[in-house]
Amino acid sequence: MGKPPRQLLWVVLLFSSAVMAAQPRPSVWGESAMTKIRPDAQPGSQAALQLVAARNEFVSFQVGLHGGRAGLTGVSASLTALEGPSRIEGRGITLYQEVFLDITQRSTLDSTPGRWPDGLVPDTDETVGEKRRAFPFNVPAGEARGIWVDVLVPMNAPPGPYKGTVVVRADDGYEAKVQVHLTVVDATLPSTASLRTAFLLWPPHVCRAFTGTPDCGPDTLVPLLQMFHRMALEHRISLASAFPRLPGQATWDLPDWETFEARWGPFLDGTASSRLPGARMTSWQYLGPATAEGLTDFQEEARSRDWLSRAFDYVGDEPPYGISFEALAQRGALSRQAVPEVSTLLTSTVTDLEKHDLVGLIDTLVVLVNYMEGTQPPYVGNQVERYQDFVSLPHRELWLYQSCMSQGCVAQEPALENQPGQGWPSYMIDRPATKARALEWVSFLEGATGELYYQTVGMLSTAWTNQFRFNGNGDGTLFYPGTPSTIGGTTAVPLPSIRLKLIRLGIQDYEWLEAVSDAGDPGFARGVARRLIPSAWRVPDDGAAFEQARLCLIRRYLELTGARDMDPGLPTQCLDPADSSSPPHG
Repeated sequence: MGKPPRQLLWVVLLFSSAVMAAQPRPSVWGESAMTKIRPDAQPGSQAALQLVAARNEFVSFQVGLHGGRAGLTGVSASLTALEGPSRIEGRGITLYQEVFLDITQRSTLDSTPGRWPDGLVPDTDETVGEKRRAFPFNVPAGEARGIWVDVLVPMNAPPGPYKGTVVVRADDGYEAKVQVHLTVVDATLPSTASLRTAFLLWPPHVCRAFTGTPDCGPDTLVPLLQMFHRMALEHRISLASAFPRLPGQATWDLPDWETFEARWGPFLDGTASSRLPGARMTSWQYLGPATAEGLTDFQEEARSRDWLSRAFDYVGDEPPYGISFEALAQRGALSRQAVPEVSTLLTSTVTDLEKHDLVGLIDTLVVLVNYMEGTQPPYVGNQVERYQDFVSLPHRELWLYQSCMSQGCVAQEPALENQPGQGWPSYMIDRPATKARALEWVSFLEGATGELYYQTVGMLSTAWTNQFRFNGNGDGTLFYPGTPSTIGGTTAVPLPSIRLKLIRLGIQDYEWLEAVSDAGDPGFARGVARRLIPSAWRVPDDGAAFEQARLCLIRRYLELTGARDMDPGLPTQCLDPADSSSPPHG
């Protein structure tokens, strides 16, 4: 083949030069928390953000940056305060640099490989308050980056309008601003979540991520786990199993109950230092030997400290795979006879409980979301009515959980419901932000009072480079290891993921759903939730839909309580009449 004519080369060169010249200058814009800013994101246009929140509620947003033709170097950002009827500042404001994870194996058929934002490096960390390496950073030419911002409205903040400015600076005198307008409404969210959670944590993974060995000893491990507990409570979840274990064993390392109380009691009592005053764990797991003596001791010690109502014994996981039904019957009977006041918890379905005559042995039944409102036999359609007899029994609870079935546990068996515009709730990194915020809405719709997640630090030691597990990116890992060599400072701390932030938004959404229901209009709350998520496997990709639904709930709550409406631009048309006609479940 011969060389192209010289005229064609000149045309190509001229076209390329024109494209380069047409590319914009560097730009900065305000962005919702519900958009994942990937490198190929196009510049946004919002110079100002309008936010609404209650007292004691976290509100999150992003600042997007695009490098334009030349790129940006030495980028830093600040938000000193939000000024209004009072001043929101200090520990109530945290800025993070969003860090990409390079994904080579996609979690779902409709996902795309490449770099996805997830890890968050703080400017000043929220745990020990040390300056870290969020800033400065560079934005390459033609690429986008994101800055995550959390604002916690103080418990005593007067209602009204607040205003602040995120100032972004870079080398060569570059400066840009994003205005932040926050309306604080006359309502207060509780520090302890109404939706109970049991998010599990395997301590050897923490040791390995921070020290390189699975057994790092109590002097190192205890302070680390205390920081994990604190971060979890500030994200409104409970790390129910985050206690040291005996070397090489699943049972806990329990020197004595006085030592346990000194180390972990503040998190169970709500006296630990926290930006959410009084936040306490909503669940904690028995991790002792499967003996009547060990269980009885646990029950008595929990009762004496007023921790008993939140204690549970995880008697089996996904029978017959994790445990046989015969072994489950024996283990459940042991717990029921030895400690009748400790809740027995099982991941299964009511169909299997009834088939194997186990209903009398289980207090908290945790059902896979795919089996509560599924698409495959025998769980096609909404199954909630099947659980009404169970939850009507004394001391019974229905919880939900999500698993690798949200993406398909093996590549050969993908979850086909995941398509553009819909899909299962999911904590995978390479899924739309809505998926990580969705399970709490589904829990409300199905009458579930709690959520379980099997692991939070599964791939903590490689979290910055690889989290592919059970055919998904991020399955079982919600934190990052903040070692001084990685993020600066002198103290090793856990770091949050964007997904953990989105889970917190979902839990706060649940508070609004409950608040509207308790204030007198459960039908409205249910209608808003069902309009947003028509079925569990049809979680939309549209983040704006979640924000709109939340604002609808806030407006309705203010109407029901007669609270002073600050007119923050809340939506007035939220439901069609038919949307709130069906009675609530649960």
